[in-house]
This record gives sequence, structure tokens and C-alpha cells, in this order.
Amino acid sequence: MTLWLDMLRHGETEQGGGLRGSTDDALTARGWGQMRDAVLAKGPWDAIVTSPLQRCARYAESLMQALELPLVYEKDLQELHFGAWECHSPAQLMETDERGLGLFWSDPYSFTPPGGEPVLAFRERVLAAIDRLYQAYAGQRLLLITHGGVMRLLLAQARGLPREQLLQVEVRHGALMALQIEAGGILREPM
Repeated sequence: MTLWLDMLRHGETEQGGGLRGSTDDALTARGWGQMRDAVLAKGPWDAIVTSPLQRCARYAESLMQALELPLVYEKDLQELHFGAWECHSPAQLMETDERGLGLFWSDPYSFTPPGGEPVLAFRERVLAAIDRLYQAYAGQRLLLITHGGVMRLLLAQARGLPREQLLQVEVRHGALMALQIEAGGILREPM
């Protein structure tokens, strides 16, 4: 049985670019618009699942009321925690930790930002959450409102990319992308 998963990345945030991670900043008016535009005339969905961080959850709550759908908060679908790199842009990190940033970009599984979450642990928690969603919702279609890192990880898995290419998967603010989840944790992009 298949679980159809439409993944929506949150829109632009008040704090701007950079590594937001577990920083809980709000959406801008433009960010709200990006998300509204992405789901316009899409669906229908059986339920909405969201990261509890406000840049995802506030929009999910608004959409839940408008569409009268059940809403589930899933903490394990939060963004990767970047530790000391939280709220810093790559340009800032080039000045303060050029070597670390280079190692992270070349293979995020082999280098963890200082005080951050290892990408392997991030992968395990995200895939465990997806497995729980499959167990609970197989045969249904969900809208997952989440973060760029979560979507990159799931898309890289579905595409069979080597781990070094994780950060090459592009996911813009307000992007809506689809996945199919099959038994055994098999992820596929629809044809």
C-alpha cells in the first residue's frame, strides 16, 4: 500500500537566510504568500502533518481551519539542529569557520557543526517519523509542512543519491514536492 506525501517547505522567515535549524522564527508576509501560492488548487489531502516550529505550524493551523482537516504535529520532522552555526549565513561561516563549512558542504554526514546534530542522527529520526506516518496513514494522501533539510534528505533517499550529494538537492522556500512511501520504507518520486 502507498502513502502519498506532498511536502511543503515553509516560506521566507523574519530572520532571513542562513542556517535556521531549530531557531523558531516566524514567517514574513512574503513567506505566507509563498506557502499559499504553493498549495492553491492542490490536494485534496486526508490530513496535515507539520513540524512544530512556528514557521511551519502557524501556516498548517491556518490551512487546517480553512480545509477542515486533522492536524498532527511531528517533532521528529523538525530541521537539523546546527549548533553554533544556528542563525549564521554561509558567508558569515566562511569568515569564522571556513574549514568546517567546506567539510560540511563536501560531506554533511562526515562533519557535524560544533554542538550540532549529526546528519546520521537527523536521518534516523526523520526516517523513523516517515515510517510512523506510513504505519498510520498508508493508503491516504498527506500534506507535510516541513523544512528544507527534511525535504532534501527524503528526496535524496528517493533518488538514491550518494550521501555527499545531500546538499545538492534544491528545495526553495514554498516548494511543494511529492513522494510516494511504500512498505519497507521505500521512497519514490511520482512519475
